Amino acid sequence: MKLQQVLSYTRRAVDDYQMIAQGDRIAVGISGGKDSLTLLYALHGLKRFYPKHFEIHAVTVDLGFQNLDLSRIAELCRELEVEYTIVKTDIAQIIFEDRKEENPCSLCAKMRKGALNQAMKEVGCNKIAYAHHKDDVVETMLMSLIYEGRFHTFSPVTYLDRTELTVIRPLMYMDEADVIGFVRKYNVPVVKSPCPADGYTRREYVKQLLRQLNQENPGVKERMFTAIQNGKMKGWEYGSHKSE
Repeated sequence: MKLQQVLSYTRRAVDDYQMIAQGDRIAVGISGGKDSLTLLYALHGLKRFYPKHFEIHAVTVDLGFQNLDLSRIAELCRELEVEYTIVKTDIAQIIFEDRKEENPCSLCAKMRKGALNQAMKEVGCNKIAYAHHKDDVVETMLMSLIYEGRFHTFSPVTYLDRTELTVIRPLMYMDEADVIGFVRKYNVPVVKSPCPADGYTRREYVKQLLRQLNQENPGVKERMFTAIQNGKMKGWEYGSHKSE
């Protein structure tokens, strides 16, 4: 997938749900994975021609794994002339050594978001962009159905009352396959996650389930995404956020 196509998907999501306002300073959460780096490229490209002026600031929460090398990401940010902050934490030690969590993902996510939100406020950002794509949206809905018994997923734009920050998800119209294609075409410097739980989570199970469903029933993922848009969930009123 070409950068121009990525920018088209991003622009449409941003416009449909009014994700960006004039003067926004947006933190881009960078894990080092394919999704977050694609988001960095997307917002960096968008800001060059988007009618509303905004700034971006890349932020990585370093969980404390010894074998995490962020040098290539730092170099990429220098090339793109994007400010980059690395937040050092002991989250990995707390979860895997001190507490020895059997299901570490939930606690890790909460601690990581807490560290990220604090860093954002320190660098003066009012919004944060997460790199959730269409597959993430549908997978989260399936997880909610299977494990919680409710029809729910995260929304395109979420205002966090406690922190007075707004979360936006500009890649929500992109398929994971599109992200993979973009990363391969442009040799994006992806950093593999050193987390020992990576690939062994409930989300990974649901990801494989969705893949199988889509293979056996072509187009089912798109139909599920359409159901989410039309499901009258808060924040998902399709078209009601579109710019006039």
